[in-house]
Order: sequence, then C-alpha cells, then structure tokens
Amino acid sequence: MRGPIRRLGALAVLPALLSGCISSSAGPQGAYATPIGNAPVIANPTPYSAALYCMADYARRYNLPSPRIAVGRISDYTGTVSADGGRQITGGASLMAMTALAKSGARIVERYDTSVSEMELRYANNRLIGDEGAGGADDVQYRRILAGSVPGTDFYIIGGITEVNYNIRSGGFDMAAGQVETDTPLSTAFSGKAFVMNVAIDLRLVQTTTLEVVDVISYQKQIIGREISAGVFDFLNGNVFDISAGEGGLEPVQLAVRALIERATVEFMANLYGAPGPEICLSAGPDPLGGTVGATGGYYPAYPNTDTNNGDTRADPSRWHDGRDGAVRRSRY
Repeated sequence: MRGPIRRLGALAVLPALLSGCISSSAGPQGAYATPIGNAPVIANPTPYSAALYCMADYARRYNLPSPRIAVGRISDYTGTVSADGGRQITGGASLMAMTALAKSGARIVERYDTSVSEMELRYANNRLIGDEGAGGADDVQYRRILAGSVPGTDFYIIGGITEVNYNIRSGGFDMAAGQVETDTPLSTAFSGKAFVMNVAIDLRLVQTTTLEVVDVISYQKQIIGREISAGVFDFLNGNVFDISAGEGGLEPVQLAVRALIERATVEFMANLYGAPGPEICLSAGPDPLGGTVGATGGYYPAYPNTDTNNGDTRADPSRWHDGRDGAVRRSRY
C-alpha cells in the first residue's frame, strides 16, 4: 500500500506547488499574479511592405501627386465561424487597407468612421463648440462652419474576403513500435501531419465622382499548418512512464489577409502612380524629402518638426519600452 499512498501524496502536493505563484490576496502593486511574457511591441510587416515603402519613395522622388483615397467596407463574406464561436477571418480588413495606403504614400481621407466629425459638425452648427481666438484662453469664439472645408475623395477601395478553403491537401504518418516478449516492454510512437488551406480577396477601386470601377484585384494565398509528435511508453519496476513531446504551427491566417491587402494596394497604387513594376525600386533610392512614411505606416507632422519628431523610430522594438529603453526608466526621477 505504501507505493500507491506515496503516489497519491505526490499528486496532492502538485497543486500546492502550482499555486505557489498565485496569491489569494493582492500584492503591493494591486495584482494577484504577474503576467508572463516580455516580448516588446514590434512592427507588423508583410513581404509586400517594402514594396509599399518603395512606391512612396518613387512617387515623392518624381513628384507624382497622389489622389485622395478613402477605404469603404472590406467585409468577410465567407461566413466562416471558428470552433469557439468567433470569427475565423478578421473583420478589420478595411483598417489593414488604410495602413497599406499610408505605407504607399497615398493621401487618405477618412470615410470609414465619421461619427466624431459628424457629431462635432452638429455641435458647431448649434454654436456649442468654441475655439481660442487671437486673444488666448479668454477669447473663445464659436467654431464656424465653412463651406468646402472638407476635401472630397477621388477614389475609394471596397470589396471583401471571398474565399476560405480548408484542407486543400493534407498528409501525415503514424508509426509505433514496441517489445512484446520482455519483462520491460518499451513502446514508441511517432506521428506527423500537415495540411494546406487558402484565403482569397476581391477588391475594386472606384472613381468617386462617376462610380466607375477603374481597377479590380483578385488574389489568393495558401496557408500551411503542421504538427509533429513523439512519445515513449514503458513499464519499469512496476511503474508506468509515459513521455511525449510535440511541436505544431499554423501560418497566421490574419497575417495572410494583411499580405493580400498589401499586395493589392501595391498594384492599385502602381496603377495610379503610373509605375511600370518592381524595377522602379532599383532607382528610387532613399527619399530625398523623407519624414512621412515609417515602417509601421504613414504619418504627417502636426507641426513643422520633421527633423525632430518620432516618425523614423517607430519600428525600433526597444523604444519607449520600460525594460529595454533606459531613457524611459530615467524619466521616472
């Protein structure tokens, strides 16, 4: 009986060890436990982001004007639902398209969410919003509504995610071996699986004034997933040992959607800029003006401070991180 009792005792001690990192009362920082993980925030590029930056450099180098572009609804039309009941495909494709346009140096006009602007317009129309006048804080004047102050769009992008095809092709293997006629049988097992799926989009570029569809893009991207596992099962001196390990990975589906959006945006903007193809990147070189496109998207200086603002440092994973940037720690004192 001692063997089973010892095993039961060991199992009973395990939860106590696991709970050692969790307290039933909040600590001095107001938390029961410290979250694991310390990866910094990094940029989120795709293989087509560099082409978008190149497109922006090309347009500025040759003084090619960008039309004003807005993004409408780029919805998920696949209707797929994940096992936990949520969406399988992102509903943020429109936001991805705005970021891609910013990377390409396009002039973007907001049309996707105008709720704040419309509310302020109503308040201004009722003379409820005041702005400081020339006399400072004591000289507050109601905001005037000026005709023609909102620029119109030349083109807008709409479309949707139209395909999600699971298990286009899959394969795998299972292998097991063991000893039968020994006192200590040893069994091993190995398995591996792989499958391929895809996602597709259909986008169109519409001229705002005429509603003419001037460009259409349809792309698909395949996504691969794999899983490998191995295990050992054995009896030693009356004890059972079962050891297994595995590794698996699935190419990010939502990142594939972002890659599709960025590739389509490259083609749209190349058409609008009149760029013949990727060979323009060989001669575009560094932007002689600079200061409007960063590795995380486009930015526009609020004031004439292009030489000193943070636009060119946004992709640095150590910037503003309290554990990786010493300047942040020093600012506490």
